Amino acid sequence: MIPLSILDLSVVTTGTKPAAALRNSIDLARYADALGYTRYWLAEHHNLASVASPAPDLMIGQIAAVTSRIRVGSGGVMLPNHAPLVVAERFKMLEALFPGRIDLGLGRAPGTDGATAHALRSRLDRREGDDFLERLHELILWETRDFPPGHPYNNVVAMPDDSPLPPIWLLGSSDYSSELAAQVGMGFAFAHHFASYDAVEAMTNYRAHFKPSGWRSKPHGILAVAAIAAESDDEAERLATSMDLNRLRRDRGQYLPLPSVEEALAYPYTESERASIARNRSRLFVGSASTVLAKLQPMISASQPDELMIITAVYDHEARKRSYSLLADAYGLGKKAAA
Repeated sequence: MIPLSILDLSVVTTGTKPAAALRNSIDLARYADALGYTRYWLAEHHNLASVASPAPDLMIGQIAAVTSRIRVGSGGVMLPNHAPLVVAERFKMLEALFPGRIDLGLGRAPGTDGATAHALRSRLDRREGDDFLERLHELILWETRDFPPGHPYNNVVAMPDDSPLPPIWLLGSSDYSSELAAQVGMGFAFAHHFASYDAVEAMTNYRAHFKPSGWRSKPHGILAVAAIAAESDDEAERLATSMDLNRLRRDRGQYLPLPSVEEALAYPYTESERASIARNRSRLFVGSASTVLAKLQPMISASQPDELMIITAVYDHEARKRSYSLLADAYGLGKKAAA
C-alpha cells in the first residue's frame, strides 16, 4: 500500500477560533504520528479567515517537539514572501533541533491576495514579476556556498552552519513546477485538491524528465488530495456538506470560516450552485474508507505517486481525526508500523 501523509491548513470553523485551530493541528499531529503517517505538512496562507496558518516554520517546531517519528514540514513556504537567507536559517535551525525529520516544501504563489502580498514583500525589495527561480537559486547557494568570487554573500554564513538544509520539495498545481522539480532534481508535490491541471500529466512529466542531483538521486512524487472518510458513505456525505459550501463561497472570493454541517444543510442552494458543487466534487473524495480507496485508485494507478498526502477539512475536530484513522486502517499503516 502507498504511504500516507497529511497536509494541514489549521482550518478555522464558525465554532473554532484560530488559536483553537492551531492547537487542534498539534493534537492531530500527535494522533497522526501514532497512526503511522509519513509526513505532516503545514501550509502558509495570509489574510484568510478560514486558515490559521501564516507561519509554518513556527508550527513545524511546535509539532516536531511533541511527536517522535513523523516527518514535519512546510506545504509550503511561499518563497517569494521571504528572504532566502531567512528561510535557510530557520530550516537549518529546525534540522539542527530535529535531525532527519524536517522537510522544506516551497511554493511560488503568494498564498494570499494582492494587497497582503504587497505588504509582505514591499520591504524586501522593489523588484516586480516572478522572481521565484532567482530566490530558489539563492536559497540553494546558502547551502552549497557556491557564490561567485568577490560576491558579498561569501562573507555571510547561514547559521547554524553545522546543520544542512532539510530535503527541498517543490509544490505545484501546473506543469511548470513539475518540470522545474525534475530539472533541479528535487521532490515534487502536486496539489490535486485545487489544481485545474491534470494530476496524471504532472506526475508522469516529473518522473519522465527527472535529473538526479545532489538533493535527490531518484524522483519522489507526492499527490495531495482532499478526502473525507467516515463510518458510512452517508455520514461522510453529511460531513462533506461543510466543505461543499465552503468551496462554493471560495469560488466567489469569500474566504469565510468553515460552516457547520447544520448551516450547510440549511443553505438555500440554487440549481446552478448545486451544479457547481457537483463539479467541485471531482477534487474531493468522500465516503467510507473503502469507498474513498476505490475512488482514489484509478488516479493513483494512472499517476503512480510515491506517496499520498491527504487534506481533510471537516467542521468537527474529532470527526477529522476519525477520518484519518479510518484511512490509516484501510491503507494498513498500523501493520506497517508494527512490522
